[in-house]
Order: sequence, then C-alpha cells, then structure tokens
Amino acid sequence: MAAAHQVSAVIFDLDGTLLDTERVTRDILNEFLAAYGKVPDAEKEEKRLGQMYKESTTGVIADYGLPLTVEEYSEAMHPLYLRRWQKAKPLPGVKRLVKHLHKNGVPLALASNSIRRNIDHKLAKLEDWGDCFSVILGGDQVPKGKPSPDIFLEAAKRLGVNPSSCLVIEDSLVGVQGAKASGAKVVAVPSLQSQRQLYSIADVVLYSLLDFHPELWGLPPFEDRIQGALPIDPLFSNVQIGNAILNNLHMVLSDDRTYEFIPDQISGIFFGWAKFKVHGFSKVVIGIGWDFSQQNPERVMENILQALSITDEDRRIASDALDLLAFSECANGLHLT
Repeated sequence: MAAAHQVSAVIFDLDGTLLDTERVTRDILNEFLAAYGKVPDAEKEEKRLGQMYKESTTGVIADYGLPLTVEEYSEAMHPLYLRRWQKAKPLPGVKRLVKHLHKNGVPLALASNSIRRNIDHKLAKLEDWGDCFSVILGGDQVPKGKPSPDIFLEAAKRLGVNPSSCLVIEDSLVGVQGAKASGAKVVAVPSLQSQRQLYSIADVVLYSLLDFHPELWGLPPFEDRIQGALPIDPLFSNVQIGNAILNNLHMVLSDDRTYEFIPDQISGIFFGWAKFKVHGFSKVVIGIGWDFSQQNPERVMENILQALSITDEDRRIASDALDLLAFSECANGLHLT
C-alpha cells in the first residue's frame, strides 16, 4: 500500500489509547457521588473525557455542588483510582504496534493529560514494553494541557523532530484538537463510540489499533499475518453462542490476556473456538460491531452480522487458519460452555 503521509516519530496518549483505564474507573464517580445523594450527569462526564486533572476535578466539584476543596476531593478519590488502575489492561493492538515501531527504530513518546505521578503508577501495566518510550510527558509538565498543543510540541522537541513529522494517536477529542493544533498528523481511536461523528478533524478514525496500517504513514509494515488472518491475544468468553450473542459479552477468565468486558474499540470479523454441550469443540466466525441507527449506539455481536458482511472468504480464511498451530492451540485451553 502506498504511503499517504510520511512521518518519522509517533506520539501516543495513555488513558483510553494504550490502557483501558477509563472503563475500569467508570463507576468510581457514581459511588462517590452517591454518598452526597447525587448521580453523575452522563453528558457532562463525556465532555470531561481527556481533560486536565485540575480542570476535571474543579468541574466535578462545581457541577455537583460538593462541599469539598480540590485538595480534599483529590485526597478522597486518589486511593480509589489507584486500586482500579491496577486492573487496567492494554487495549487491543497496542502492544503489537508499540513493540513493532520500537523494534524498527521509530522514536516514540507518551503524552498524557494525567499528572506525571499518576502516569508512573499506570506505566507498570505496560510491562517491559513501557520502556519503548524515550519521552514521557504529563499534563503538569507543560504550561497548558490538551486541547492546547503544548504537550505535543514539547514531545516533538524532546524527540528531536519537527511536529509536522509526528503522528499522534489519541482517543479523546481534546487530544485530537491539541495534536492538530501542533501541526501533527492524527489517528483517532475514540473511546466513546457515540462521539465518532465529532472526530472528523482527525486524519483517520479507527475502531482499534488492530486496524492501524503503518505503511500508510511511511512506517515499516507489519509482517505478522498468517494466511490472511491476524493472531491476537485470545479473548475468552462465557456467552451463549447462537445466531445472536448477548450484547453484554462478558469475559470471565483471569488470565493476563483477557478483558473483564470486551473493549468498546473491538470491531470486526473474529474467529475461534466454541465448546458446545452436544457437539464439543467447533470453529466459529463472529462479527463484532456497533449499531449506529439507534440514538445511543449499541453493541452488536452475531454469528451472521449483515452490517459487517461476514463473507464466504471470511469463513474460508477462518476455517483454514484454525487448522494451523498458531490458532488451534487456543482450543486446548478452552473449558467454557
């Protein structure tokens, strides 16, 4: 595929881009406000996504009339977030992309609106590949956080490249706005599917980083597909398989490679193994996507999904791939019905 752009460095956001921290902390505010007899306003909380820590904290206190100072609120909330951050997992395609770029000598930076102290707590979840970033910046290390371009300009400066030569990968709208203001190219991977239409200023909008093609940006291409299929860390589920799969697809294994819930960014044609009560193990092809025809987008997961158009070729690729060792070994560990 011919490169549409040429970039020499990549800058990643952290929360909602590399780590699924936003999902694991989603109900903390609900629990905290309940003690004051209040409930979160979904619209206001969506607008807070990606804001600077102080801006977000001040907004919460004002919006809900909490009898707390910023310091008191932070002191009460920090331990709650700290415990939940330990449950955060890398989002699909992230580890693959970061390690691939680092292996090929592409300079990498991490630029987050989180304060640096909180970033350091979260970096432990990136395991050894957290060391791939030569520059790490928090929102408290620049004059203004996103949507100001300051953090991206500083990251580019420390990487020794021109901002226009950088590719920024972001999940929040304020992050995309700041990156574009810096002159960088931007790939958006929205955390909230209900807001996809707001990301038109990004150069490209993806569902997940499994859909990212480095060669389109003049970067070294991936070479890990096997007969047209991409091996990913297995996602184990206890759902009942039929023509339709329950929207609340729930992950139950505690292995490091599983998710408590299917991440919102997952979308596409997936295949694997199912264990049936009568027939035992069987190959399955599943479409996972979103129904945007509703006022509030809904998860759609089906064996036969018209919106995602599972084709005969998809079935053939899946069937052939599942006979290969790289894929068939997953069935050996499957013990769910």
